[in-house]
Amino acid sequence: MRTYESICLGVPEILLPKAGTDLTKWAVIACDQYTSEPEYWRKAADLIGDAPSTLNLIYPEVFLGEKDPGARISGIQATMHRYLNQGLFDAAPGFVYLERTVAGRTRKGLVIALDLEHYDFRKGAESMVRATEGTILERIPPRVKIREGALLELPHIMVLIDDPGDMVLGPLTANTAKLPKLYDFELMLGSGHLAGYRVRDEARETAVVSGLRTLADPKHFVEKYGLKPGTPVLLYAMGDGNHSLATAKTIWEKTKEHAADRAKILKSPLRYALVEIVNLHDDALVFEPIHRVLFDLAPGVDLYAKMNEFYPGRCRHYPVAGLEDMKAVVDAQNGAPHKVGLVSAAGCVVAEIEKPDTNLPVGTLQNCLDAFLKAQGAREIDYVHGTESLAHLGTKPGNVGFYLPAMKKEELFRTVILDGALPRKTFSMGESHEKRFYMEARKLI
Repeated sequence: MRTYESICLGVPEILLPKAGTDLTKWAVIACDQYTSEPEYWRKAADLIGDAPSTLNLIYPEVFLGEKDPGARISGIQATMHRYLNQGLFDAAPGFVYLERTVAGRTRKGLVIALDLEHYDFRKGAESMVRATEGTILERIPPRVKIREGALLELPHIMVLIDDPGDMVLGPLTANTAKLPKLYDFELMLGSGHLAGYRVRDEARETAVVSGLRTLADPKHFVEKYGLKPGTPVLLYAMGDGNHSLATAKTIWEKTKEHAADRAKILKSPLRYALVEIVNLHDDALVFEPIHRVLFDLAPGVDLYAKMNEFYPGRCRHYPVAGLEDMKAVVDAQNGAPHKVGLVSAAGCVVAEIEKPDTNLPVGTLQNCLDAFLKAQGAREIDYVHGTESLAHLGTKPGNVGFYLPAMKKEELFRTVILDGALPRKTFSMGESHEKRFYMEARKLI
């Protein structure tokens, strides 16, 4: 693989299904979506039937709690072997430029290989590739079991670059007619349209590399953000799939640790992870909040009283007419007090917290929910995208949903550079049906 270590970039050999494959059945949504809605995944399975599909190569997280996860993992790895032995894929080196159209907006991206040597998901990291939100360490081991020993990787990881001049992707967008088209099809279950183009000629590769090098130039970087000279460069900020990238990093570090030949292992395909890079300034890129749902509140527990205890003298609640009124109040806030919406079978309520302890409402709420769960006030928590899922789950008996406002995407890089990672599950790039679909693959062994 051709590499550009100064910008953490590798030019991967991409695997795509051969011509004649039903791509609508092949491509499925990221595994960490619809985690409390198994009906979505049943619909997908019914639609796919026996056709080749990435659904057979991933582990939807809705099923992580099943009794025998090992059987599913074995089945995934066996299917990888079968698809490769059947000659299902065509392979070619190069980037893939893609355009994802949904809800009238077209988001542009570029599939590359990212060097895990320069990624650090720990708090306080100063690496060129960084997490933007807190990484939940207990979520990594189950993912390690899935990826460890796998023949293939299929990315749902989306990584952001802060490129207001559109130097990296803009020239590709302007010249799609000159790029070889790889695929062009409708995604399943109302998730829009996907088109992909091969980027393999030297001139266009050089242009991509040049744009990234400009963004990574230390002098350009400190001037751009008004930082002190010598501040470590942040070139790639995690958008979606941080736990998947953290899993790849964990396996890579483990692989290095046990390697007999240090020089040889540095050329391993495990050093890299396939990702899609997206420009933070893409007009189609919308930051959506990630809402919370508590499931099965403990009998007799008064959630409002517990919130008042956590924020003594600083918290008040008041009912609103409905979901839209609640959203309007929460979305209109600007600074303190922090406002959070609550959705339950009893109706909609707004909670206001004066003198909050964090900069963002999501952090204020999460601190309270962590304490509430530690005291066994509810069976579990889930993180959901979109108000439809929030209302569907929050209004079930015994549950409560929490509606949060979105953060401004323009604040992301500067906030991560100056303050470190945001509270976990702070934002989502679009709602569930807008997430990245599995399409491209790469050999790991």
